[in-house]
Amino acid sequence: MHTREALLRDAAQIHDLIASYSGDGTLLPRTLPEICENIRDFVVTEDAGRIIGCGALHLYGPHLAEVRSIAVLPQSKGNGAGRQLIDALLEQASRQEVTCVCLFTRIPDFFARMGFTVAAREEIPDKLYKDCHRCPRQNNCDEVAMVRGELPQFAILQPPASQFVKLQW
Repeated sequence: MHTREALLRDAAQIHDLIASYSGDGTLLPRTLPEICENIRDFVVTEDAGRIIGCGALHLYGPHLAEVRSIAVLPQSKGNGAGRQLIDALLEQASRQEVTCVCLFTRIPDFFARMGFTVAAREEIPDKLYKDCHRCPRQNNCDEVAMVRGELPQFAILQPPASQFVKLQW
């Protein structure tokens, strides 16, 4: 079993793996074109030439990156594939000199074992502005925000115009 950077030829398998966890809301769905467009964000874990896991690192800037789309085939869970994915993504963040890595999860104990700590989602505004406003669970989110590293003191992204309040004078 080894982890490597994803290649465009892996996109369909990554899509199928993510889709197997998005039907119940465990992962946000990703379209095949979206995966192709962002294939350089992904790493995969292979075992005997077969992709058994995937994950992505989305860069917001030197202040923040997000681990997302972590998925391991059910029959391959418990063999270290998830740990390998996280280690590879954290190595990428380190090479990019990112000071904070965040993620949103329903399995915080798994990520706590890798040095992530619980954070308030409001402390990660770039993530909120990019994804949460279009999530079907935005007002009823059951995911735990977690970070590893120094929380950002600023945000590059801004809220969508629909979140601004119009003032009447």
